[in-house]
Amino acid sequence: MRNNEPIIVTQLFNTSMEQVWEALTHVEYMRKWYFPVIPDFKPEVGFTTSFLITNEGRNFTHNWEVIAVTPPSKISYRWTFDEYPGESISTFELSKNELGTLLTLTGEVIKDFPTDIPEFKKESGKAGWEYLIQESLVQFLKSHKF
Repeated sequence: MRNNEPIIVTQLFNTSMEQVWEALTHVEYMRKWYFPVIPDFKPEVGFTTSFLITNEGRNFTHNWEVIAVTPPSKISYRWTFDEYPGESISTFELSKNELGTLLTLTGEVIKDFPTDIPEFKKESGKAGWEYLIQESLVQFLKSHKF
């Protein structure tokens, strides 16, 4: 994925900001809509976690470090991978409006990832975030009772 325009995905939820925040930051909820193998997560600056995702025979050891938190409206974390060079930052921002809670996900590449790995192509990253935010998280929030 080249360091050009960030990936931006938005979604409006017909639920409270606090409920969306919980889904984004509570590890039990994150495992249901995001990555089932997340070992732990805390919305605290400096918190780190790592977990392995395998796709088409390629390993991606995800390393996250929380770098900014403003509950219940913003969290950012840095992504790196053991197997590949590169670094990105994902920022989740929540705001209230008359229809509910608006989530804006911004994915920014800070250091370029390899261009020959399909998962690092911008289209793949955008499709992945669209699925996670606009399908998986939507379904989780519709079906989960807080």
